[in-house]
Order: sequence, then C-alpha cells, then structure tokens
Amino acid sequence: MTAAGRMPRTVGSWHWLRERGMGATVLVAAISSAFGVLLLSATGFMGAWVKSDPYIGGGETVAIVVGILSVLLVGVAVYVAAIVTANTFATIVAGRTRRIALLRLIGASARSQRVEIARQGLIVGAMGAVAGLALGVALTAVLLSGARIAFDITADYALVQPVLVLPAVMVALTTWIGAWAGSRRVLTVTPLQALAGATARTHDEVSRARGRRVAAIALSAGGAGLLALGVAAGLVSPLGVVIAFVGGILSFTGLSLGAVQIMPPLLRLTGRVFGRSATARLAAENALRYPERSSRMAIGVVMGVTLVSMFAVANESVKGVMTASAGGAPPAEMSQIMDTFAGIMMGLVAVSAVIAGIGLVNLLSIGIVQRQRELGLLRTLGLTSPQIRQVVLLEAVHVTITSLVFGLVLGVAYGWVAAQSLLGSVAVPPAWSSPTLVAPAIPWMPVLVIVIATAVLTVAATVTPTRLATRVAPIAALAA
Repeated sequence: MTAAGRMPRTVGSWHWLRERGMGATVLVAAISSAFGVLLLSATGFMGAWVKSDPYIGGGETVAIVVGILSVLLVGVAVYVAAIVTANTFATIVAGRTRRIALLRLIGASARSQRVEIARQGLIVGAMGAVAGLALGVALTAVLLSGARIAFDITADYALVQPVLVLPAVMVALTTWIGAWAGSRRVLTVTPLQALAGATARTHDEVSRARGRRVAAIALSAGGAGLLALGVAAGLVSPLGVVIAFVGGILSFTGLSLGAVQIMPPLLRLTGRVFGRSATARLAAENALRYPERSSRMAIGVVMGVTLVSMFAVANESVKGVMTASAGGAPPAEMSQIMDTFAGIMMGLVAVSAVIAGIGLVNLLSIGIVQRQRELGLLRTLGLTSPQIRQVVLLEAVHVTITSLVFGLVLGVAYGWVAAQSLLGSVAVPPAWSSPTLVAPAIPWMPVLVIVIATAVLTVAATVTPTRLATRVAPIAALAA
C-alpha cells in the first residue's frame, strides 16, 4: 500500500490501455477532434465563400449566421464526446467494482482511485485528440480541394490556422471531465463488495438516487425555459438561436441524467412488440432490471438521432420559409447555395451519429464481458447459443427502436426551435415585416435514411457482443 492511502500506481506498464473500452474512447476522442477541425474549417471556408460570392454581395448577415453555426456545432461535437465518454467510463468503473473494493479493503482512498481513473481519461483523450487533429487537417485539405474544383470556388482560405488546435484541447479536457463524471460510482464502492462480482445497480438502487433526479428535473426545466426564451428573443434578433442552443444543451443534459427514469417505461412499451417468448421476455427484463446499463446505451443513440434529425428539420423549415418568400420557388443560385451548405453540414453532423454508434458497440461489448456469469447461468439452465445470441440482439433492438422514436420526436422539436429562433426576426416577402412564424417541416427522405442507418447500426453493434456472449463455456463463465 502506498503512502496516504493512495492507490498503487499501475500506469507504468500501460496495461490499462488494453482494457475493453479504452480503445473505443481513443477512437471517440479522435473522431470528435477531427469533427471539430472539419467544422471550423468547413464553416470558415463557407463564410469566406459567401462573402466573396457576387450573388450574395459580401453579405455580413450570412457570414454571421455561418459563424454562429460553426461555434454551435463545435460545441455539439464536444458535448457528444463528453456524454459518450462519461457513459463509457461509468461502465468501466462498474466492471472494476471488485478490484476497487479490494483496494479499499487494503486502505486505498476512493478519491485517489477516482483521480487515477480521471487521469487515464485525460491520457486517452489527449492521444485521440492529437490523432484527430492530424486527421482533421488532412481531411480538410482533401475536401476543400474537391469543393474548389466541383463548385468553381475561388475564395481565399488558409488551411492551417491556430484556431484548429482548439477542438483538440477541448476534446482532451472533456474526455478528462467525462472520465471524472463517469467514475462517480467509485465513491459508493465499499470494501465488502470485494466478495462479489461486478454488477450494475438495480432499478430500486437507482430510484433512491434523489440528487440525480432533482438535478435532472432542474436542468430539464431550466433548459425548457431557455428554449422558450430563445424563441421569444428570436422574434427580435437572430441571436435568439444562441439562447436556444444553451437551452437545448441544458434540457438534453437533464434528459441524459434522468434517462434512468425516462427510458425504462419507454423500453417496456417497446418490449411488448416482440411477444412473450422466453428470449423476448429475458431481453425486455434485462433492460428494465438494470436501467443504468440500458439507459447509457440508449442515450447515445437518442443523441445521434436527435442531432441529425434536428438539423434536417431546421434546414427543411428554413427552405420552406425561403420558398414561401419567393412565391413558390427560391432563386436557383440561392437554392444551390442552400443545398450545398445543407449537404456539407449534414455530412458533418452525421459524424455525431457515428460517435454515438461507437458508444453503443462499446457499451454492449463491455456489458457482455461483465455479464459472463449471468450468461453462463442461462446456458446451464438450458438456453442454447443461438438463444443467447437472440437475447443480446433483442436487447440491442429494444434500445435502438426506443431511442430512434424518442430521438426523432426530440429532433423535430429542437429543429423547429432552432429555425424559429434564427429566422423569427427576419422580414420576408410578401409582407416584408417581422415577426416571421416558421412552420416545422419534416424531410421524409432524411428520416428514412436515419431509420435505415439505425437498423444497420443495430446489426453491426451486436456482431462482437453476440460472439463474446457465446464464446465462454457455461462452467467457466460461472467461475469468473
């Protein structure tokens, strides 16, 4: 035992980097960092383009809108990474319960162990952020060159700028913070738990967490208030979208914290669709018995679907306003600019769904490893390997279908708020007066793409977990 009750240092061998979940965290940080670099570069390039475009005539309003979108979307990228990282480390800590309890038993303090986990988060976050920075700059060079050729753009824009370091720094820090937040359960681990295996908290244990529930309600209510304020402020200035953005972040954070209360009833409704077979009932009950585990998997998918559908709805609503103001069809060149802008931004925003997908695969895999004893018991009770695989698949299907529907509902609401708070003060023909009321428009083709992509994600996410679930012999699993 080290002095002052500190946990024995194990980082010298770097063996913890091989722990399941760490590699995926590095990947999430790398994608998030590259995402931020691409966002800053793409929106900066589009800002330079619209300023130099003769049709727009160097309009400062468009440049301001593009700049606002750049800042907001970088914030979204960092937020997505933080949520996925916090959920990953929370699951990793659940798997380390027995080891943490043993260290507590020999005198290590909970705080020292939590600091060590947060330091590991900072290390993997920095590794991923640096790799993502290099990847983002390389991808930016390719994409901007292609855009110049494809659209005959002559705007001057420097490829390498000091501001591109900002996403990497933010991702490294938020990974550190996410690891710290995800390691909160360390403080509740007792030495007696050294005698038990790693288990997720049950529904009754989660229900007793009053502090989390109060924080979720406060954040959700405060966020909803700011969303309403953003819509009201948007009737006076386009900067209302900034207020709405903060409200969206707060309200979704509240939903994330309260997911353990929100998702189980929704999962129960979804479970009824799959009938009453033994495997279907096992899958449904697993999701309900350990709401923390299922909620962590669900919230990442909800976040990805919400973000993509939100932008699609906002873009379609803006195009609806433009079409109405033009008497049925917007000018061809403006329509081309809008479609190009929407295509680029939708491609960038879709990366957040990839991050969420990585989080789902990662959490499913970690969960299967931590549930080997449970799955071994099911094997000894008579379930075959195909039935075990079906249980794991149905659990993932429950989560993704529920998350898909919930995310689409949130996406439509957030998308309308974004469009209304951005365009509410803009005077459009034929009245040429404000306020402008924006009707929510749902783009059915992007929604169909989201549904198909979610189905593909479900299948892909279960490949590794189902293989892990049936790899260990029943007796060996029970002895783990």
